Amino acid sequence: MLRIHFTHDDLTRVRIARAPDPLAETVLSLSLVQTREVGGVALEGWRSRTRGSIRPELRVLFDLATPVGAAEAAEAFLHAGSHTLPESLDQTWSLPCRRWSADLRALSGTRPRAPRWVYELHRGAREWRELVDRRLREYHAFAVAPYWSQLLAAAHTDRGRRASLAADRGLDGLLGTLHPGIRWESPVLTLPSPVDTDLRLRGAGVMLVPTFFWPDPMALTDNRGLDHPLVLHYPLAPDLATYRAVWSSAAADGPDGALVALLGTTRARTLHAAADPAGTVELARRTGCSPATASHHAAVLRAAGLLTTERTGPGVRHTLTPLGQALLDDRPPTGHPSSPAPPAD
Repeated sequence: MLRIHFTHDDLTRVRIARAPDPLAETVLSLSLVQTREVGGVALEGWRSRTRGSIRPELRVLFDLATPVGAAEAAEAFLHAGSHTLPESLDQTWSLPCRRWSADLRALSGTRPRAPRWVYELHRGAREWRELVDRRLREYHAFAVAPYWSQLLAAAHTDRGRRASLAADRGLDGLLGTLHPGIRWESPVLTLPSPVDTDLRLRGAGVMLVPTFFWPDPMALTDNRGLDHPLVLHYPLAPDLATYRAVWSSAAADGPDGALVALLGTTRARTLHAAADPAGTVELARRTGCSPATASHHAAVLRAAGLLTTERTGPGVRHTLTPLGQALLDDRPPTGHPSSPAPPAD
């Protein structure tokens, strides 16, 4: 666990960013597109579409952002405060040498076998910076940019809700509700971390940054100067409804298109097929796949809280939950509490 100790000055300097940083989202999404182990069913439709658009020359970026994601990501690419990708890239390349050196020291510890070019990038090699800049812009254009307006809308809603919590309940209401994995016991904020350590702030405060393309909280600790606030990323999407609202920007065919954007084609078909409760063999017949495939997709939808499965004699019966029915109906579920980020596939 990482325990962040606040001083009085830090408590008066807690801020909420207006939106995610476009470069940070781009780099984190590079990790998610490489693995199904993180992000769960809510990212399956996006992951399938994005993988299909990645040209061979873009795969060099996978050396920059590995499937491990935030634990190995270079903090120089995860800062906050820019409104557009060009602004964020310019800010990254203009970071002082000491910030890149701090990232390099962290890289040596977490990725000692990283490709040589990644080390050269951190040392300021112009040819690698120009290449990475170009490839990040190309990847961002189809992986992140198509959803950006919806993502900003979700961030705006989230910021308003958290501001209301702070107004009604003070910092306890704000810091205590960031994420189920974050615990606030004034003046210490505790969150999951690869190492068990304490971080003592020095009065510069904390910037809370909503993050869509990473499902866990993370604090940037490696290259923060004492005159800069600690950047703490927290997940923006607490439930499937929020993910669907963002993915709907890619849906040209109305509600069904939005559902496909969320779940992927076969799982969307499986959810539709279960609108009339059925066994696994019947789901397979309705969706045109094998019983084994239908069973797998039903298990993923069940883990996401969209289906229930009951044994009936020698077989089973799959039925939509209220959340699953609400997603089919394109409406918010009634009486369904917000939940943590969806489970992994």
